[in-house]
Amino acid sequence: MTKLTLPTLAVAGGVLIAVAGTSLAQGESSPRAGVAAPVAKGFVGDPEDPATWRLPVETYAPTKAQTRMVSATRDELIDACMDKKGFPEWTPAPDLPDLGGTTLTDWRYGIHDAEEAHAYGYHPDPEAQKAYDGALAKDQSGNTDRDVLRSCVDEADGGVPRLAVSPLVNQIGGYSYQLAREAPEVQRVFEQWSECMKTKGYTYTQPTDAAEDPRFITSDKATELEKDTAAADVACRDKFHVEKTWFDAEARIQEQEISKSRQKLEEQRAGIKAAVTKARALD
Repeated sequence: MTKLTLPTLAVAGGVLIAVAGTSLAQGESSPRAGVAAPVAKGFVGDPEDPATWRLPVETYAPTKAQTRMVSATRDELIDACMDKKGFPEWTPAPDLPDLGGTTLTDWRYGIHDAEEAHAYGYHPDPEAQKAYDGALAKDQSGNTDRDVLRSCVDEADGGVPRLAVSPLVNQIGGYSYQLAREAPEVQRVFEQWSECMKTKGYTYTQPTDAAEDPRFITSDKATELEKDTAAADVACRDKFHVEKTWFDAEARIQEQEISKSRQKLEEQRAGIKAAVTKARALD
């Protein structure tokens, strides 16, 4: 079973989960020469649903739709190349379904849905896990001549560059996640959350400790103890606004980090637009 951790933008076997950010390909204009683009800001959709929130750094990552569209175009190019080189049986890797969160911020700060906590504890929905494992099992893309496949991938690179979250974006995402949890206001709600959990019979210092309890991580499915713990966890999170406090702190840190590398990030953003444009031209 795949266990998920969410400190950066690329997780779960290389699948991109940072998928809700704005990008140039979504209708924004490039900054004029000599005019600095504004620093990206965080966004909160539904205050009660972390899945609808966006961190500033997501602006500089490809969206899920962009990634899948470019990937599909590249798969067609590679498939045609493999067929031409005598490997018509080759098939691209299937798209992996969402598991444990549909956006970067969905489970980034932990579980937040009371009904799912009661039903699954800290585990993903069993049906989602089954679909994810099934997609992985169907992946036969690597069962071929590696040298030939590599040459076809290189050929596809020349036509449509692959999309991925850049090391700089991942670096900012990882740094901000860790630094935000040390912010005074976040530590304060962690303490409040911990006291709340004690009143319910659970002893943990901070929310991540509950989700990472070895008794839960080593189990393939949620026990009653895990479900009860998760339900109490969500109730205490809601009482003290743990996710929103953590998100606000992280968004502020990301804005500061983005301002230090704005030009490079804008260049990477333009690269995303260029790759998407090439893919659309071949679609």
